[in-house]
Amino acid sequence: MKKLIVAPGIYDAYGARMVEQAGFEAAYMTGNGVSASVLGRPDVGLVDLTLLSRHAHYAAACIDIPLICDADTGYGNAVNVRHTVREFEAAGVAAVHIEDQMTPKRCGHLPGARPVIELSEAVGKIEAAVAARRDPDFVIIARTDVASGQGIAVAIQRAQAFHKAGADVLFVELKTSPTILEDMKRITDSVDAPFLVNIDGGGKLGALTAPEIEKLGYRIAIYPGLERYAAGYAIREALGTLKRDGTTKAVSDRMLTMPQYNEVLELSDIEQWEKQYLK
Repeated sequence: MKKLIVAPGIYDAYGARMVEQAGFEAAYMTGNGVSASVLGRPDVGLVDLTLLSRHAHYAAACIDIPLICDADTGYGNAVNVRHTVREFEAAGVAAVHIEDQMTPKRCGHLPGARPVIELSEAVGKIEAAVAARRDPDFVIIARTDVASGQGIAVAIQRAQAFHKAGADVLFVELKTSPTILEDMKRITDSVDAPFLVNIDGGGKLGALTAPEIEKLGYRIAIYPGLERYAAGYAIREALGTLKRDGTTKAVSDRMLTMPQYNEVLELSDIEQWEKQYLK
């Protein structure tokens, strides 16, 4: 089995830089995180193609590792999917996942089942995505959210159909349950294809290590909430401290210094460029 690709979740270019500098092989742009950071709203279908592809372009342009991006439902029917794939290709993204939820979609980690479109329509959208790409190395990831409402057997049926439709990677979104590990192995054993898993919570799934995820048959693991949860906690702590104490001294050892911040942004590269070319 090939080594698992771990892709921490980002929602902006600053976070993308930090993922690359931490030594990861890929980054994952989360639609939930973009909705929160740009709109200050939950992921309930408010982010459109223009907003997300532009945001993805900024992140992809500042890193040399691949960027995987959430493309929601493809933003419409099969015609829209063609436009979506080409917009993300033009943005410099390496891969997108397209899901089978009905519009308006909801984040897979919000409460409730996810209504999905008919299988034939979902397959047509994946076929359209595959046909639309101009770069053969651009990766199409087919996601199904059917398991939350119709069970694992139906999700496997959809994964198999998406594989036949030409999807490069398969993504079955799962809810936490007592049988989740057994369900994961059952899913990856059902199709001879790479699978992606979403690690975005606690319980058995959140406790898995990378080697354990590999043993379950997965090729890619995304961690959509990692940066936004960590940043949200740190920001709230710093603001609370400033409000309470009138100073951030008590949390200064848990904040970047200005030199460290500039190091993330690679200010030294800009300064070197200036020395060489500003005559």
